[in-house]
Amino acid sequence: MAAMREKFATQVDRDLLAEIRKIAKHEGRQLQSVIEEALRAHVEERSRAKPRRHVMDAYRSSLTRYGDVYEKLAK
Repeated sequence: MAAMREKFATQVDRDLLAEIRKIAKHEGRQLQSVIEEALRAHVEERSRAKPRRHVMDAYRSSLTRYGDVYEKLAK
C-alpha cells in the first residue's frame, strides 16, 4: 500500500537547499525523496535521543521510593 502524501510549503536556507539538490542529483533521486529521508532520520534520531517524560517521571518516583532497595540489590 502506497504511503499517503500531503503537500506542504516551507522555506529553507538557500545553500542548504542547493546541497540537498546536489545530493539528489548525484544519487539520481528526486528532491522529495531526499528530503523525506532526512525528515525520517531526524524523527527517528529525536525519538531515540531522550527518554519520554513519563518514563523519567516514573523512574524518579521509583528511585525516591525504592532507592535504598536498589542499592542493596546492586551489592
